[in-house]
Amino acid sequence: MDIDRCLERIGYRGSTEPTLYTLRSLQMAFLRKVPFENLDIHLGRKIELSSESIYEKIVSRRKGGFCYECNILFFDLLKALGFQVEYLSARMVKGTAVGPKYDHMVLLVTLEQNYLVDVGNGQSCREPLRIDGTNNATSEGYTYTVGTHDKDYALHYQQSNAERMPRFLFTLKPRKRAEFSGMCHYHQTSPDSIFTQHRLVTIATAEGRVTLTDMLLSITKEGELQERVLRSETEYSETHKQ
Repeated sequence: MDIDRCLERIGYRGSTEPTLYTLRSLQMAFLRKVPFENLDIHLGRKIELSSESIYEKIVSRRKGGFCYECNILFFDLLKALGFQVEYLSARMVKGTAVGPKYDHMVLLVTLEQNYLVDVGNGQSCREPLRIDGTNNATSEGYTYTVGTHDKDYALHYQQSNAERMPRFLFTLKPRKRAEFSGMCHYHQTSPDSIFTQHRLVTIATAEGRVTLTDMLLSITKEGELQERVLRSETEYSETHKQ
């Protein structure tokens, strides 16, 4: 881990002391510079959960990645800066369906309290959240907080006066990186995985979000959504590189 190169990749020039302020600033910087994307899956490139391959892809080649890749790089950066951090297994929720263990990777950072951190989940929370649920964060019209759901913890999200819903469930049991290998392989190969069904590139901006789903380009700015369909693979290639 070359700390300086990694910080340059995410455009971060602030304090590197292991504090909550630094953690929050690093998370927000990462999300605005590193896209959440699954393009390697559609190019037939195998994704390995090694620090070296992920660093080379995201930092050296300035690409993005999906949950395992982004959170592994952020884990390595936080460790190098002196933060206490662990991997946690999370299960994505869609309606009444709940994914299996290791469906998603998130991070537990311990400071004066325990914080949930996630830089690999597309449109989601952009700030550290206390595990005890005593803070929340708002982005892109949604309010996020940690709470309980049956016997698990959950990242909850809520829009305006709508019902509060769990985005994913998780426990506080620390996990080893290798434990995610099976689901990482599944998401790259199974026709049932959302990552094999559509090409996706999405990145947070100060005003909202830019998302490319297959040939559909969506730009949200201050709550206003604009969409257009790209006309060719050449235009697609030029767009996702911007």
